[in-house]
Amino acid sequence: MNEIRARINLKVGLHSDIEAEIATFTMFDENHEHIALIFQQADKNQQAPLVRMHSECLTGDVFHSSRCDCGEQLDETINLMKEQGGIILYLRQEGRGIGLYNKLDAYVLQSQGMDTYQANKHLGFAEDARSFEDAVTMLQALAVTDLRLITNNPKKINALKDYFNIIEQVNTSLHLKDDNNNYLRTKKHHGKHDLKID
Repeated sequence: MNEIRARINLKVGLHSDIEAEIATFTMFDENHEHIALIFQQADKNQQAPLVRMHSECLTGDVFHSSRCDCGEQLDETINLMKEQGGIILYLRQEGRGIGLYNKLDAYVLQSQGMDTYQANKHLGFAEDARSFEDAVTMLQALAVTDLRLITNNPKKINALKDYFNIIEQVNTSLHLKDDNNNYLRTKKHHGKHDLKID
């Protein structure tokens, strides 16, 4: 699998001087147009770059929804990689893999008292339908063998540990808001995410 790169400038908060390369990959179809954001040529210049697998979240990443912490995690990662370099694998897996429209249907069910996992199952999907096989392929295409994984999610660690040497798990901060309190607690207690929350 080959990648094609272009240089872009990013703005996060007050920072408008963040440079990255955006890489696209051959062999993915139009429903899986994953990209990698590469900071400071980390795939070439670092023995064990920071890596984050970030699943697409239109409501959080773009519109800064208060229901989740996705946008804050992405911004935090970009700011960290501005300083230290690294690779963000931006995976087109909206709504834990169920798609945008189904995710919005799940929002309705959550407003009626279900948690995110229950809502996905009620709609006929797995609790978390994401796959990280494409992320493995992308990192292999970038010739990454050792990495420092930015995640709170044990499922992501398990998805990579058989293919790469994960020398460190780097947690994201707790981005607690009134509207995502139950969401984060459910991720901690049901999804076993490593979150420092009471």
